[in-house]
Amino acid sequence: MKQVENISGGTNFTAITVGNLSELSNYVLTLSPEVHIPGKVFLGGALNTTGAEISLQSFAVGSQTGFLHKHKNHEEIYLFIAGKGEFQVDGEIFTVGEGSLVRVAPEGIRSVRNTGDVELVMLCIQYTANSFTAEDAADGDILADEVKW
Repeated sequence: MKQVENISGGTNFTAITVGNLSELSNYVLTLSPEVHIPGKVFLGGALNTTGAEISLQSFAVGSQTGFLHKHKNHEEIYLFIAGKGEFQVDGEIFTVGEGSLVRVAPEGIRSVRNTGDVELVMLCIQYTANSFTAEDAADGDILADEVKW
């Protein structure tokens, strides 16, 4: 089973790699002794995130999530990196592919499947719904320091 590797880190950052996205299928997420999800890896712990969870997942040709799910508090954004598939939210089914983004509220009942002829790859960002404020939107400060490489 493939493992996330550290690249670098410091007081204010963490850098990791999952390797080539074409090798995502080598990861296996174990939720319980009976539930193993091939091609999925959570990254928040390795990145030391404090406000969101991030995962990558690949779906082999013809595969699917295999279950419907929803959340109590977490909204999710799905970014499709490669392939073609279908996404289902609350019974509505629509096509997704490279470059598609989908936001789902916590209560949205969702699932994904690969309908293409290559691996379907997606990035999912999970965070607490309704937590971003107007103050957050103005949080960044541009510094006058010169960028030196």
